[in-house]
Amino acid sequence: MQADVGDKIHVRGRKVGNHDRLGEVLEVRGENGAPPYLVRFDDGHESLVFPGSDCVVEHHTP
Repeated sequence: MQADVGDKIHVRGRKVGNHDRLGEVLEVRGENGAPPYLVRFDDGHESLVFPGSDCVVEHHTP
């Protein structure tokens, strides 16, 4: 998985009742766009994310 600053990360809920989460990549800490990513989610929470199979990167197009 590769991402750039400004891309969106969509984390799908893994259990019934868990909602999907959408966030914006603020920093890419791995090499060449690799994880981990510092992400600000829609609720304002910031977290270091190591995306799994439940994540999708939506690339930002300027």
